Amino acid sequence: MHAIHPHTPNLFAGNPLDRIDSRRKDAAWIAAQLAGPGAVILPVWRGQNFVMGMDKGTLGLATVPAASVAHLLPRMPWALLGQDKELTFFALDLSSLDQPLPPDTAGTFEDLRRMGGLLPAEDAAILAHARGLMHWLTRHRFCGVCGALCAPEQGGHVMACAAGCGTHHFPRTDPAVIMLVTHNDRALLGQPARFRERRIFTTLAGFVEPGETLEEAVAREVFEEAGIRVANVRYQSSQPWPFPASIMLGFTADAVTHDITIDPQEIVEARWFTRDELEAPADFVLPPPISIARRLIDDWRQQSK
Repeated sequence: MHAIHPHTPNLFAGNPLDRIDSRRKDAAWIAAQLAGPGAVILPVWRGQNFVMGMDKGTLGLATVPAASVAHLLPRMPWALLGQDKELTFFALDLSSLDQPLPPDTAGTFEDLRRMGGLLPAEDAAILAHARGLMHWLTRHRFCGVCGALCAPEQGGHVMACAAGCGTHHFPRTDPAVIMLVTHNDRALLGQPARFRERRIFTTLAGFVEPGETLEEAVAREVFEEAGIRVANVRYQSSQPWPFPASIMLGFTADAVTHDITIDPQEIVEARWFTRDELEAPADFVLPPPISIARRLIDDWRQQSK
């Protein structure tokens, strides 16, 4: 078993693109980039990303020239992602099309959550960026204040209610805390109700609520889901999680109590596990290696090595 180095980003982090925020308001510059030879498109279709190499087992992000989809840009959601060397990257959502690209286009649409760990880390981060931004754009077509139709501005990073109240809406990322709680050399893992059939035991997690700190969210979620009181909440690392629109904020915490009382609406079962019990689980599985949940578990397991 190999723990991730403390300074190694989690999967979907480490995006190498320069997001060029200073250029987003320059519509003429963006139009010139789209018309230039260095413009490449990362298509997104119904939540799936376009990748190449599925048939060869060497996955990487796949792009299409901007010129080949120029006719779609006026009627499909798109956004400027950033630049890398001589290339300018854009994302384009093709979800409204039954046949998103011509059949002879090299590449396939795949679920990033399933394929992310097989991609080069920088490719996975760029594709996560594209997926997350397209999710936001396609779900904020109408103003949440007055209900009027919104129009994209600033390279797809603002949805402006130009026909109604004039409110500007910005991309949303929902913060969620995810935490490994330990007590007397044991770790608390639970089986979420949504994984009832798959027997996955993982760290507890939940969304941050208005008016609470991250540490308070950790303590509240652990008590609500497992009936455990915690102290000494410590930040570990974070992970972009565009499934659909979250940032996972990883923590560890010490249990003050140890008797488990689950919330059956959220948790099927929760247990305390020793490191040895997690080394080769027989009646359950751990979360996938791409997740911050697994990093929290593996880092704790590695502490005894």
